[in-house]
Amino acid sequence: MTDQRTDGGLDALGLEDRPESRHRSRGRRDRRGRRRVLVVLLAVVVLVIGSVVGFAGFLGVTVDRNVQRANLLPPPEQDPVTAPDGSTIPTSGTGTNFLVIGTDGRTPTDRGRSDVIIIVHIPKDPTTIQMIHFPRDLYVPIPGYGKNKINAAYAYGGEPLLVRTLQDMLGIRIDHVARTDFAGFEGMTDAVGGVRVYAEEGNDATGNGGVAIRKGWNELDGAQALGFVRERYQLSEGDISRGRRQLAFIKALLLKATSSETVTNPIKVAKFTNAATKNLVVDQDLTIGEMKDYALELKGIRGNDVVFATAPFSGFAMDPVAGSIDVVDEKGMALLGEALRKDRMDDYLDVFQTP
Repeated sequence: MTDQRTDGGLDALGLEDRPESRHRSRGRRDRRGRRRVLVVLLAVVVLVIGSVVGFAGFLGVTVDRNVQRANLLPPPEQDPVTAPDGSTIPTSGTGTNFLVIGTDGRTPTDRGRSDVIIIVHIPKDPTTIQMIHFPRDLYVPIPGYGKNKINAAYAYGGEPLLVRTLQDMLGIRIDHVARTDFAGFEGMTDAVGGVRVYAEEGNDATGNGGVAIRKGWNELDGAQALGFVRERYQLSEGDISRGRRQLAFIKALLLKATSSETVTNPIKVAKFTNAATKNLVVDQDLTIGEMKDYALELKGIRGNDVVFATAPFSGFAMDPVAGSIDVVDEKGMALLGEALRKDRMDDYLDVFQTP
């Protein structure tokens, strides 16, 4: 296919970042956690309510009314999913891959920027859940558009093109897609009375998040949480650090949503269900029944069984069109793809956890 990039690049799309000094950080999984939680996708966080209250009455009506469905997956004729050796990827038996997208559209007609790109892998026999954050500046091949930052795929072709980009890069099948927007983050946080989230580093209120955050634990309401997940300019690793913050927030929100103070309060449950679903869009194949089934399947997951990873990259560079980019670690990306494809993420070592 032809390369359809223009000289305007991402700057013309409103996607250009300022150059930032960052370095890669790595961690290891801490498996000693004891607190039980129901861990689910942020964008499909309604699963929490599904297992707690059985989708009864008002809540079931709210979910069914609010959740929207759209063509978020590529059409089959554009979606031949094969492994690097050319073999076909099985449609079952290797776990389930969800693509979760958080957008930051500023107007009703704005598609927004895919500022949150996370693959959530649920193994066939779930004892852990893996969440892989893909920094928006990863410089990758985009089908039909040459190479550019990964969030350009969303800007150019929405969810279907982003799915194709990730599938081609990793050699995996993405089974479902869910999209929410940053307003949903704010609403869910306020619905549960705020969250307690850990910040690996602090920042003042002059950055792009507009909210002062101290290093360590922070009690945040919805507006503060929104600033927490948006900030990148004042963080040492830029968008990489922001991705770690987003994962920390997801965990904090889910812990609060499944706490006894929330699930035993009908008003909080109703508000949370409404906030979690009114900005939620899922692919046509993901039914409410399937959401509930996943929730029930994951009831035995413990808090520290949620492990995180940042998609592997080898450094930073400048591209004349895309600007500041994260250079993909080709070998590391191949190992990540193999672990996801073979449902062996437990053996993938480049993971970390948030407190």
